[in-house]
Amino acid sequence: MTDTLVANRLENLWDDARAKDMTESEKLLYRSNLLGSDKRVTNYGGGNTSAKVMETDPLTGALVEVLWVKGSGGDIGSMKMDGFSTLYMDKLRALKDKYRGVAHEDEMVGYLPHCTFALNPRAASIDTPLHAYVPRNHVDHVHSDAIIAIAASVNSRELTAEIFGSEIGWLPWKKPGYELGLWLEKFAAENPQARGCVLESHGLFTWAEDAKDCYLTTLEIINKAAEWLEARTAGKPAFGGAKVPTLDAEQRREVAAKLMPVIRGLISKDRHKVGHFDDQAAVLEFVGSHALETLAPLGTSCPDHFLRTKIRPLVVVFDPAKPDLDATIAGLGKAIADYREDYAAYYNRCRHPDSPALRDPNAVVYLIPGVGMITFALDKATARISGEFYVNAINVMRGASAVSTYRGLPEQEAFDIEYWLLEEAKLQRMPKPKSLAGRVALVTGGAGGIGAATAERYLREGACVMLADIDAAALETAQQALAARHGEDVVRSVQMNVTDEAQVIAAYVDLAVEFGGVDILVSNAGIASSAPVEDTTLALWNRNMDILSTGYFLVSREAFRMLRKQDIGGSVIFVASKNGLAASPNASAYCTAKAAEIHLARCLALEGAEAQIRVNVVNPDAVLRGSKIWEGEWLDQRASTYKTDKEGLEEMYRQRSMLKRSVLPEDIAEAAYFFASEFSAKSTGNILNVDAGNVQSFPR
Repeated sequence: MTDTLVANRLENLWDDARAKDMTESEKLLYRSNLLGSDKRVTNYGGGNTSAKVMETDPLTGALVEVLWVKGSGGDIGSMKMDGFSTLYMDKLRALKDKYRGVAHEDEMVGYLPHCTFALNPRAASIDTPLHAYVPRNHVDHVHSDAIIAIAASVNSRELTAEIFGSEIGWLPWKKPGYELGLWLEKFAAENPQARGCVLESHGLFTWAEDAKDCYLTTLEIINKAAEWLEARTAGKPAFGGAKVPTLDAEQRREVAAKLMPVIRGLISKDRHKVGHFDDQAAVLEFVGSHALETLAPLGTSCPDHFLRTKIRPLVVVFDPAKPDLDATIAGLGKAIADYREDYAAYYNRCRHPDSPALRDPNAVVYLIPGVGMITFALDKATARISGEFYVNAINVMRGASAVSTYRGLPEQEAFDIEYWLLEEAKLQRMPKPKSLAGRVALVTGGAGGIGAATAERYLREGACVMLADIDAAALETAQQALAARHGEDVVRSVQMNVTDEAQVIAAYVDLAVEFGGVDILVSNAGIASSAPVEDTTLALWNRNMDILSTGYFLVSREAFRMLRKQDIGGSVIFVASKNGLAASPNASAYCTAKAAEIHLARCLALEGAEAQIRVNVVNPDAVLRGSKIWEGEWLDQRASTYKTDKEGLEEMYRQRSMLKRSVLPEDIAEAAYFFASEFSAKSTGNILNVDAGNVQSFPR
């Protein structure tokens, strides 16, 4: 037990030498980043921190008291100085005269911009009054699992007193807002010895006069709660022990890969969603337990958890002891329809005359006994973060149910937060989704010039992309470059030989588990060869056919299989070549394979149309820059064929074109984007030449 407590204890990471020359606002950022760096302290985007700082008024030059507090929508772990709102404290205190009572507390948010210091554009959050009115210079609000386990227990007040005595107070559940800020002020004023307060079903507030002291107080209180919980739960099986067995890691992944595209299709009829799979130990412990059926329907307690995970998860019917995946898949349609019907009933029971319209009624969290948890959202980061929030909820339920009885938010309270008009206003301010938001693309030959440029174009439009390539080193380089620009959530890679059926199938398993399915296939893997027909060996001929014909067949077949499971349409794009339409000397194997590729696309366009699967072809010509097929022997061969050198080859191609322009990877990417987007929603079976003009390759 002692070893466990030491291992789980939050460490003091404060560096006095680093903080010595910081301003008070810089210390606030330092403290915030330290607290937010540990998920045991608070979840992503959860909690907030503040400091009351003396600043020089830009108009009068006088020193004034200013509240620095995390602004709306920020994350204390990753925020910078511009993530804080700054407000005059004298104006915040003057707001009390405007307050008309709890029935009108939401209108107080409209006054906060009038309190802004130094024209700071960062919007103040709903929690601003909870920081402003606590009579201490520094305030932390965090959502530690250990604290919320106590706060979400039916006897949370008694447990708080037992653990902390008079140093930490307790307030009953109240929706965050102005009234709760006044409650907290009153508690702090009447209990000067208190160093903080537990808010029922919500989290922890701590305070101090010094930035470091506030940080240390937060750590101390969380550690004390965690140690108390560990001591009380030692030796007890979590969640009543295991009810069903846990499948091994490979089996879990296989089940997830088969379920996720089906679920994705069923819930993406209106807007495409992206999935995330989590089978960490905490999840497996919960989904395999005796308590799953009783605790899961209760939903979460903390408002931050609830807003990310909805009223409750959907528990998928699956018996890992006697797995019948076909039966589970067959039942998903009804299960999801029942969830939507139940959610609509919840909305109708709880709605107010001025409530926003019913939102997406599909579940966010899907729990599979013996397998893990799947989450779906409009983008990958939100799907991942929603899963993290539900893991927080699992930890809370574990602790609360072990020492007391867990209690989720009452249904009406949950609704009033989910459909809060202030939350609705925040949603309405969100930017319009990008054109490929929620779409998932697989790009073969993804490490090459055209593949990487296409991935870049899709990522800029909000898609998730998996790069596939046979070159492991180039693949890693390409993934790292794209992730650096667009974030790690949205880029994945898989080493794959398109001629290897097993590797192609495995790549689609990875795609399903990582993102939930596929919407766009860019079949771009390629080689090039040049030789007179009499010098063309059978091996060279077969290599062209294997990669450029058979390879395109294999990746397309697996795409069709997944697209049909989803039943939400899709787009297949072949990157072929001008040589598929126009013959070239000394390239019979290459030209013939490219022609086969184009005709395969025509066949697939016929087969996919009834399922809204569009299949189109982009025909480049002479894309030299960044293209791996133009390296080495092929470049030498083509230069020899056209009686020029390497340096003159690009100029020769440019002059050969009708428009006298070079064709770049980005040009091909633009065409591939057109065929992936809704701009080409009524196009299938088409060929788009991007060759700067070549009369021999006119398709008609």
